[in-house]
Amino acid sequence: MTQRRIGIDLGGTKTEVILLNGDSEELFRTRIPTVRNDYAATLNDIAGLVAQAEAHVGAGPLPVGVGIPGSVSRKTGLVKNANSTWLNGKPLQADLSRHLGRDVKVTNDANCLAVSEATDGAANGYEFTFAAILGTGCGAGLAWRGRAVVGPNGVAGEWGHNPLPWTSDTELQSRRCFCGRYGCQETFLSGTGLCLTYERMTGQSLGGAEIAERASRGERPAVTVINQYLDQVARGLAAVINVLDPDVIVLGGGASNMDILYEQLPQRLPQYVFGGECDTPVVKAQHGDSSGVRGAAWLNPVE
Repeated sequence: MTQRRIGIDLGGTKTEVILLNGDSEELFRTRIPTVRNDYAATLNDIAGLVAQAEAHVGAGPLPVGVGIPGSVSRKTGLVKNANSTWLNGKPLQADLSRHLGRDVKVTNDANCLAVSEATDGAANGYEFTFAAILGTGCGAGLAWRGRAVVGPNGVAGEWGHNPLPWTSDTELQSRRCFCGRYGCQETFLSGTGLCLTYERMTGQSLGGAEIAERASRGERPAVTVINQYLDQVARGLAAVINVLDPDVIVLGGGASNMDILYEQLPQRLPQYVFGGECDTPVVKAQHGDSSGVRGAAWLNPVE
């Protein structure tokens, strides 16, 4: 029983629970719509999902980990930087621990992706993992030997809110980020950013998969946009390699499903990595959309 653990993925639109055993086998999973702008309801919903998971196996209390779209300040214990804004300024970790009667671990959802993939996914067997989300937004997490690297400010891996490296004047001034600054990588490297690039070039609003499909058929604007996107992702990842030199880079999120990323990035990275060499593997997240909730469970690793 001590090998079982519960993960919660608190997303903007859905809240999911998973129960894993020590062999990474899924014993229970369900999800509910996320109640927005109601902190008390958030606490109650998480408690309810934990109770469902424990009732399914007739055991408890089990270890609980929670991934959130933000981070917990070590200084104050309060949530910050969450785009689910009703969490900001709240002592979520302390409140959940009190609500559930046990120590609950809470971290950024991108850290959960890194932990999941390092534990039993595409980064299994590597010591140092950098895991990036290329989805509605753009974030990243770090894992060292399967454990999340959070940092003293709780912002380790906040890749999306750094300037796009080697940025042209046009890129630097063209897009305002929700954080209030211009030139953040999130405005270019997210799936949303990719679609915005295409819309500004053509006047058409399309999803990323359709843009990639048009590029594969040789449509000139789509080819231009995809090539520009690949160059921007290569620049963003090269900056990570130049600072951290991780053993592996894992990509998750909707845009990570474009196979051309894994075909082209190994060729493009060396021109931006210091020294002109780059042997860093760039791989797709093995667990896809399930990585966040699985990683939350693995915040309490099997000892």
